Amino acid sequence: MSLPPARRRVAVVGTGAIVVDSHLPALRAHADRTELVAAVDVDPGRLDAFLELAGGQVAGYSSTEGMLDAVRPDLVLIATPPSLHREQTVTSLRAGAWVLCEKPLCLSLAEYDEIAAAEDASGAYASVIFQHRYGSGSVHARELIASGALGTPLVAHCQTTWHRDAAYYAVPWRGRWATEGGGPTMGHGIHQYDLLLHLLGPWEEIRAMAGRLVHDTESEDVSTALVRFRGGALATVVNSVLSPDEVSRVRVDCTDATVELTHLYGHRNDDWLYTPARHVPAARAAAWRTPPHDVPSSHTAQLGALLDAYDTGVRPPGSGREARATLEFAAALYKSAFTGRPVTAGEITAGDPFHAVMHGDHPDWAPKEDA
Repeated sequence: MSLPPARRRVAVVGTGAIVVDSHLPALRAHADRTELVAAVDVDPGRLDAFLELAGGQVAGYSSTEGMLDAVRPDLVLIATPPSLHREQTVTSLRAGAWVLCEKPLCLSLAEYDEIAAAEDASGAYASVIFQHRYGSGSVHARELIASGALGTPLVAHCQTTWHRDAAYYAVPWRGRWATEGGGPTMGHGIHQYDLLLHLLGPWEEIRAMAGRLVHDTESEDVSTALVRFRGGALATVVNSVLSPDEVSRVRVDCTDATVELTHLYGHRNDDWLYTPARHVPAARAAAWRTPPHDVPSSHTAQLGALLDAYDTGVRPPGSGREARATLEFAAALYKSAFTGRPVTAGEITAGDPFHAVMHGDHPDWAPKEDA
């Protein structure tokens, strides 16, 4: 009889609210497969509070490099401000650790290519947190669409209409290109349009607009896009932090059914609705019901998928081409919005200003020089 896989030694980098509320519960849910051995934070008080909450024999460190040298973990969970992600991910990969990083994995396609090179050199992998892919409802919907059970996808809507006030942007790294990488296109709506890409596959063309309508930020506070997918479907994408009635929604109209997800920050099976076309028999539509086993979209579900990949030695989901495709979508949205012309998939390559930075050094959007 084969032995169960070894428990993976895990370190967390950053000990703020997302680690306490999401990563720590995920590790506890997979306690038979993981062991939290270290935590890193530059704030001694926050680190001490986390170590007390985590319990056990968790060692505290003030730097990622010091932790990696001392602990040599199997897996590093990164939950620091976005501008730190690339360096901490590359450093962890070079130490031989796999990485699971909060979105965005990095701030540009150029930074992503650095991460990909570090993966190739180390043999380890870096995944980005896109937890909405991993709920049982999204897994079921993707299988139905991919199999053709709902017919051909024709029209889609992807909506992230949230609300953030001035106090939210008082945090120094928010709303700035160098530290956040963008506005709601990068930091909020990315979860929903990542799920849209997961459901519909590769896109071909995007036409977009963006604006700073309320907040005094470098980056946008709203963006909209029209998207053509390789399979022919047309979609709208809205990313907003100006919307008092907050909702997250993905809807796909196929020839035989509409599938719609409505939620806010996470979904369960009951949040998915299937509406058959008039010509579809009831017996066929009954087969679309979501599975009885309900797995919420969560860090717990994504961590489980990554551990499965680690145990079998294969590239984990949410990494490689998948992760780059979502980042490329963001870069293309910004390029279209700021240049006023359509952008096709694959056109943003090294040498393109939008490959290096999401604002593309556009005069109306690039950071202003200090006087």
